[in-house]
Amino acid sequence: MSPRRNKIMSESLREELAEELGVANVVRQEGWGSVSSRDCGNLVKLAIERAEKQLMNGQ
Repeated sequence: MSPRRNKIMSESLREELAEELGVANVVRQEGWGSVSSRDCGNLVKLAIERAEKQLMNGQ
């Protein structure tokens, strides 16, 4: 088993993005392992978009 990587996203941000994508119920009931690859990719895409907006706004 490989060592765990340092988390880049906070758990609260992950949960917020899961809510936004409509997969929060799956995460709550079955865990992150049950979220589809497509939805995980969309979650990362949303996180990147938010980070870029924050950089553009100087926050």
